[in-house]
Amino acid sequence: MPDPLNDYALAIDIGGTKIAAALVNRQGSIIHRHVRATRTDLGAPAILHSTREAGREMLNTAARFGLQVKGIGIGTGGQVDVVRGSISYASDTLPGWSGLPLANEVENALKLPTYVDNDVNAVALGEHHYGAGRGYQTALYVAIGTGVGGALVYGGEIWRGATWSAGEICHLVVDYDGGRRCSCGATGHLEPYTSGPAMAQRYRELSGTREQVDLKMVASFARHGDSHALRAIAEGAQILGAALAGVLNIFDPEVLVIGGGVPGMGDLWWRPFENALRANPMPGPANIHLRPAELGTDAALAGAGWLAFSNSDKNAS
Repeated sequence: MPDPLNDYALAIDIGGTKIAAALVNRQGSIIHRHVRATRTDLGAPAILHSTREAGREMLNTAARFGLQVKGIGIGTGGQVDVVRGSISYASDTLPGWSGLPLANEVENALKLPTYVDNDVNAVALGEHHYGAGRGYQTALYVAIGTGVGGALVYGGEIWRGATWSAGEICHLVVDYDGGRRCSCGATGHLEPYTSGPAMAQRYRELSGTREQVDLKMVASFARHGDSHALRAIAEGAQILGAALAGVLNIFDPEVLVIGGGVPGMGDLWWRPFENALRANPMPGPANIHLRPAELGTDAALAGAGWLAFSNSDKNAS
């Protein structure tokens, strides 16, 4: 039987800018953490090396404090074959990551059972078990930041789809003839219209400025009444709300949980987003429970920890 007072998981979150590793308990609380930059400029071998070193740092910490680590859970960018623990596909955000047998590489180095899932699935697991999704059996989780990610929970578990692609809402086509290019290389997809960088780019188009601006600056301009900034944010929010209304019509979950950096703008973004979402002509999805994510940047680590505990417990029974 697991000892909840002395059970910990090593959780690792691999993203395009940073790799975070942490010791997580069964309540989803992070006890210790270590963060280092993702050296994408050096390719997959360097990213993998940093991942193993971040994990080793946390295992050394666990040993110093006498903490028992049950296993390793990893959330990573890209589509993940969770049976093999390998990367089915990854964009250039993590160069050379496609095809990598990540679970085997980490398990062989750190000598603990290792389980891997997509990073947004890890966020969804964290929010579902410890955050805004508690008490619901069916949920759609959406994160909007530098990109747009989604994950589906059905029956209390991640629904990954036949080819591990379920939840990839960023590639919904919202402008068939549109020229905005997605990170996958195609045009007209949801992400280049609704992500943080997309709204900053839209502001540059509307205002005609040649200055480099980011979303934080655009939000500041909007709060001071800049009409171009207000329009750029509202457009991005409305497009996302309308697109998700269609997704809700298909899956009809109990709750929609929204996270990521973009919703942090507050009513500038939330009001046009929710208005577009609830304009859904289907009365059930139009009245869906809408919840802001609760765990912030710790959601992926909490979810990766749950992944390790869940699989370790299943294998021990």
